[in-house]
Amino acid sequence: MTAVAEGQGTMSYAEYLAFEHSAETKHEYIDGHVHAMTGGSTEHARLTARVIHQLVQALAGRPCEVFSSDLRVHNVESGRSTYPDVTLVCGRIERAPDDEHAATNPRLIAEVLSASTEAYDRGDKWRDYRRLASLQTYVLVSQTQPLVEVYRRSGDVWQYEAAGPGQRLLLDDDGLRLDVDALYHSGLVD
Repeated sequence: MTAVAEGQGTMSYAEYLAFEHSAETKHEYIDGHVHAMTGGSTEHARLTARVIHQLVQALAGRPCEVFSSDLRVHNVESGRSTYPDVTLVCGRIERAPDDEHAATNPRLIAEVLSASTEAYDRGDKWRDYRRLASLQTYVLVSQTQPLVEVYRRSGDVWQYEAAGPGQRLLLDDDGLRLDVDALYHSGLVD
């Protein structure tokens, strides 16, 4: 992620929305600063699609929807807006009061880690996501090895679990799982 107009000061959220509306690429809004989202690798796109595929299949019949990184998530408390790789919303989508295109009630967020974003996904972004009252599950998917990490909320405590080859990871109390081998199978041609 790179800063737009580095050193140019801050912009209001309304200015950000106007800027984002006419921009050709997506930007995150962090503490008044706008940051361009960088393009991902083939593996990043593949893993994101496979996470979405597994979630959509597993959620059949449940009142939940899975979204790609085109859905903006806005934290009303912090004012931060991001584009998670995968967002799950159960029930009705709640919109930000000042941003009709941003959801405020994700139940699950998944990020596919890359060298340029891993520290941010594990650090500042994760600290902000934890402030979302609706968020129950945060998933981190490695691009460099078959490894999926999950943080699940249990009351006020976040519990951590990791899974590798041959394992399935529980994502919620209703039995929603991710199959690590299905995410990383090599049946496709690059």
